[in-house]
Amino acid sequence: MAACCLILQLSSVPLQLLLYLTALYYVFYFLFTLSVLIYKSQVLSYPYESLVTDVSLLFFMAALEAVRLFFGVRGNLLESEGYVVANMCLTGATALLSVYFLVWQSYVLRADVVVNAVLLAAYGLGGVLAFITVARFTSVYS
Repeated sequence: MAACCLILQLSSVPLQLLLYLTALYYVFYFLFTLSVLIYKSQVLSYPYESLVTDVSLLFFMAALEAVRLFFGVRGNLLESEGYVVANMCLTGATALLSVYFLVWQSYVLRADVVVNAVLLAAYGLGGVLAFITVARFTSVYS
């Protein structure tokens, strides 16, 4: 039983854990943002066109988030650079949508700021971990 059968595992446990926690947090984020949009439409004079835009962007962001998490988990577990790079690109797109909900909404509440800041921090950390993971995959497989 010599060391001839050394198996090198490159998948990142911190990235996998962060993807899992981000998935849980995004469920909270989606439900919270949707309920806040409903609250704003009932209490404030929220323009109808802006409400339709915000709800549409929130559902589009949810779809992107599902694909982003799928690519991240699949790329990390299969040790595939392509999937992790796709995850990084989708992280940028969902971060831009989060910035929209943070800055460019018709009405931004303090609760919106807090919830979006936590999500953006998670995206930033996930981007750094994904970059490190891609660098590790590339250095070994090239």
